[in-house]
Amino acid sequence: MSRKQKRMLARLIAAAVLFTAALLLPLTGWARLAAFLVPYAIAGWDVLWRAVRNIAHGQVFDENFLMALATVGALATGEYPEAVFVMVFYQVGELFQSYAVDQSRKSISALMDIRPDYANVEVDGQLQQVDPEDVAVGDAIVIKAGERIPLDGVVLEGTSTVDTAALTGESLPREVRPGDDVISGCVNLSGLLRVQVTRAFEESTVSRILELVENSSSKKAKAEHFITKFARYYTPIVVLAAVALAFLPPLFTSIQWADSIQRALNFLVVSCPCALVISVPLSFFGGIGGASKDGILVKGGNYLEVLAKTEIVVFDKTGTLTRGVFNVTAIHPDSCPEEELLELAALAESWSDHPISRSLKEAWGKELDTARVSDAEELSGRGVRATVDGHVICAGNDKLMEDIGVSWHPCHRVGTTVHVAADGVYLGHIVISDEVKPDAQEAIAALKRQGIRKTVMLTGDARAVGEDVARSLGLDEVHAQLLPNHKVDRVEALLKEVSPGGALAFVGDGINDAPVLSRADVGIAMGGLGSDAAIEAADIVLMDDKPSKIAHAIAIARRTLVIVKQNIIFALAVKLLVLVLSAVGLASMWAAVFADVGVSVIAILNAMRCLRQPKQS
Repeated sequence: MSRKQKRMLARLIAAAVLFTAALLLPLTGWARLAAFLVPYAIAGWDVLWRAVRNIAHGQVFDENFLMALATVGALATGEYPEAVFVMVFYQVGELFQSYAVDQSRKSISALMDIRPDYANVEVDGQLQQVDPEDVAVGDAIVIKAGERIPLDGVVLEGTSTVDTAALTGESLPREVRPGDDVISGCVNLSGLLRVQVTRAFEESTVSRILELVENSSSKKAKAEHFITKFARYYTPIVVLAAVALAFLPPLFTSIQWADSIQRALNFLVVSCPCALVISVPLSFFGGIGGASKDGILVKGGNYLEVLAKTEIVVFDKTGTLTRGVFNVTAIHPDSCPEEELLELAALAESWSDHPISRSLKEAWGKELDTARVSDAEELSGRGVRATVDGHVICAGNDKLMEDIGVSWHPCHRVGTTVHVAADGVYLGHIVISDEVKPDAQEAIAALKRQGIRKTVMLTGDARAVGEDVARSLGLDEVHAQLLPNHKVDRVEALLKEVSPGGALAFVGDGINDAPVLSRADVGIAMGGLGSDAAIEAADIVLMDDKPSKIAHAIAIARRTLVIVKQNIIFALAVKLLVLVLSAVGLASMWAAVFADVGVSVIAILNAMRCLRQPKQS
């Protein structure tokens, strides 16, 4: 509890004690009024001051004005205990609201407490702590065990494990060694790391994420805009209605002036819209904060609202549903051992830097003796030819085999097939493919369990590869061999299938998918633990690259919207009921207080549930 909140609590305790004394003392007349005015002033002087100040600034119709008018009116009509109780209870509600909002903000601040305080730079053999903003790209920094990584960089020396929970929500640490990338905001858990800085602080992952979270509150959902507009027109209307309720009945009916004014005062107390004005933004704020705890960064409540209405989810393939890293997935020798086939292919490809060549060399996993290789030649669009240990080795696609007159056979496995021949004799083939992410199949199944109507994959890969991935994952539709502009066309066509109240989400790696991400109703990017393009292009960023988080993000969005609707319906229903009862004289001031402060407290408690998000299915 803040110092300001503690002072308010002390005021309310003092007011409650004096109020109790005023009720018990046998006072009459001016003495009784004075006895109740003291606790009233202690509890509500700031409400009266804000009402007067706001009126002076042209802001008449707000909750301070309503509460001041209602309680001063109650004092004027001799309802001293009611006036004091309404003010005290109202301030208790305000204190509770202030505490709830602070707790929500602290929860999010704690979740995003990733800003580094310093960086260790080596100067003349000594480590000096400097501001991360003063470190230049290319500088070397030292990160000790237990310290937060201050800047994005690449490991030069040392091995360690890194805690990425603040960014991804994942509890398992990630191992890093020389040559691996590390990003700011993570915590070095064990070894000493020497890191070369690759991004200035203002361009680092931690800066981008902090900026994203700080700006998220400015992008309001439709429900938030509705409540703002609603309060703007609602308050003056109820004030005019209260005036009419106070003066018209005595003029045209037998109702007494005192009863009529009392009904109007009750009407004013009930009409205060704070339950909606506070609980609805707090719900979206909590939804965004709860999502960030799980490594799902949402750029605003508006995107959370759209995500909840998603009917169609469209995926890019490479880097989204698959790892985006090509690996050897099958070795099928015909006339030599499996190990020999892979070694000959790796040696023949040893001078090439093509992704297929790199994957073959990585699959071999041992030091290649390039002295055994001569006359290496890269054959564009077909493969390579080289002399290995005096034998002419050809490694490439089926077209290369046909060119050299070697009889080959296709593979039943889907992927890029590298055929290998030695001195015109077919040795076998190796299949290279992009591996599907471990949780991709479960991600699609989870979306279907949530009622997503259609899942679609768009890819630039060959049709056979795309159809194989789609079939293995259980996708409803696949479109292959697409260029980026073709992907936009496909999304345009799919948008026409969305119902008027629905939405389409596109999920990509954020690098080559910017046009599609921006065209979809909501764009979701795999964050790649620091992908600049992902954070810039998308509306929602999944920091740990897991497609299973998409279903979890939709669940969070839907739960947030349910809580928002619950608060709106509950608050309006109770207020409308008590407003009608007040107008006909069947509701007391105590009922009016519950309809205002009690409803606010219940709505805020409900809104705070958004911070505790459901577990992933």
